[in-house]
Amino acid sequence: MEVKILGTGCPKCKKLTEVTEQAAKELGIEISIEKVTDLEKILSYSVMSTPALVVNGVVKVAGRIPSHDDLKKMLV
Repeated sequence: MEVKILGTGCPKCKKLTEVTEQAAKELGIEISIEKVTDLEKILSYSVMSTPALVVNGVVKVAGRIPSHDDLKKMLV
């Protein structure tokens, strides 16, 4: 599963990375996380606020950190 965290490296972006890794571990799924910090690449996903989570090329959430349960649902 390909996961991208879109953001500039702010504390919220780092937290989203942490909780995404934790949720994947709890689900027992293998993911690779790419951190996208380039503004042009972020805008190519039509994301106007960060952090954003992209799973297999689909933007699942932007501008907030989802709840743990919601995050698990996004990864399944």
